[in-house]
Amino acid sequence: MATQATTTDAAVADGQPPVRRRLTAEARKRSILQAAREAFTETGDANGTTIRVIAERGGISEGVIYRHFESKDQLFFEAVVEPLREAVDSLVAATEIVDRDEPLTPERQREAMQGLYRQLIATLEELLPLLGLVLFGDPATAQRFYRESFATAMDRLGEAWKAVEDRYGYEFESPDISARAVMGVALIAALESHHNDRFDRDRTLGILSDGTINGFFPTLEPQRKRS
Repeated sequence: MATQATTTDAAVADGQPPVRRRLTAEARKRSILQAAREAFTETGDANGTTIRVIAERGGISEGVIYRHFESKDQLFFEAVVEPLREAVDSLVAATEIVDRDEPLTPERQREAMQGLYRQLIATLEELLPLLGLVLFGDPATAQRFYRESFATAMDRLGEAWKAVEDRYGYEFESPDISARAVMGVALIAALESHHNDRFDRDRTLGILSDGTINGFFPTLEPQRKRS
């Protein structure tokens, strides 16, 4: 089992015996959270990831963990759910300022939509392991996260698009549903990017942007009857 102390690089560089120093309480807590996040992600099973597994991952004793966290549930929330919530919140905050300071020409609209999808896909791909743990793990945790964080984030995205409508005179059809459609498409694209070696990001960004602006399917006209 690894020691709870760290060594200074300076002592090693000078050929002196390693100088041990204990982590501060805050640094120790951060290291436990990192070890827990890695352990939960590797097992993919929050219920099956024990405190012992997390302790072994962090090279510490179980007692050290319990000095900082009351339970595994608290540890899971702070190591997985809270960072996920913060990441989603930051992502939506960034999308809320799209086109706030520039005229919205057709070219700028396409560029902004591509930028939005690029950011959504990249962030969601990074969050996939945590999203899987939360959304497809404990039902109560999943419901709480979805209602309080994910659904709220999509509502904020819809409100941002409503603000674009007010500025430029566009008429969005149900921006709240449109925001969910975009988030869903971006999530599938993130899964493709993560698991499909043949995924073409640039081509996907172009198609998704054009489809979101102009519609993904052509309008069908009645066929002429044969005489």
